[in-house]
Amino acid sequence: MLRTAINKSRLSAVRVIWGQGRRFQAFSSAAKELDLDGSISLQKARSWDEGVQSKFSTTPLKEIFKDKKVVIFGLPGAFTGVCTKAHVPSYVNNADKLKAKGVDKIICVSVNDPYVMNGWAEKLDAKDELEFYGDFDGSFHKSLDLTVDLGFALMGERSTRWSAFVEDGKIKVLNVENTPADFKVSDAETLLKKI
Repeated sequence: MLRTAINKSRLSAVRVIWGQGRRFQAFSSAAKELDLDGSISLQKARSWDEGVQSKFSTTPLKEIFKDKKVVIFGLPGAFTGVCTKAHVPSYVNNADKLKAKGVDKIICVSVNDPYVMNGWAEKLDAKDELEFYGDFDGSFHKSLDLTVDLGFALMGERSTRWSAFVEDGKIKVLNVENTPADFKVSDAETLLKKI
């Protein structure tokens, strides 16, 4: 009984801290379009051996977004609670509806390495519906002002929770949550209504 009370107390403290960590960050991105000709790239989810074989190649943003309609969503981290139980499943379950609206790709991105993203995608059995990318150094998220310091949770600087509809590199819709624990506006259902 004492252990249960202590665990509930810790959970409450984590929720308060999680919210506070987010409150001090600027979360609305001023970016209206992605820099398709710049040096920022993402790393397609893959195994370590595939990474070695590709000489650790990255994927330029132009290759991902040029002349395409893309739904992309970012989240704090692979294998974390809301990300695993709600955020990714939201897009897996609505993939057909998004593609029926003309979406060419549905992408999940996080400030993780591509090997962790690959393991997570395989565990979620979501690689048929979604493409997974790592943003190993956070440069993509920093360019959009979509990072948050989650050092208190031993995660460092990470992606905030967000979703977007991008057409030929132009950001048409951007939904950003108030805290990393929130899941109110970055879900697939909300994005479907705005496309």
